[in-house]
Amino acid sequence: MHNEFTAIVERDDPWYISYCAEVPGANGQGKSREECLSDLREAIALILEHRREESLRALPPDTGQELVVVG
Repeated sequence: MHNEFTAIVERDDPWYISYCAEVPGANGQGKSREECLSDLREAIALILEHRREESLRALPPDTGQELVVVG
């Protein structure tokens, strides 16, 4: 599956800081732009994985599930 997100990156010497507009709570930081974006990617993945697990855990056992691919 291919997903694209918007990274907002700012410089706050000596750090780069970033956040993702589409995934509230996803933030990154690093001493380089690359490190900052890598940190943000990891945060996005962890948040989406957690949200999926929490959503599926709350479903009744007889609920059907389908994979929907976007993009």
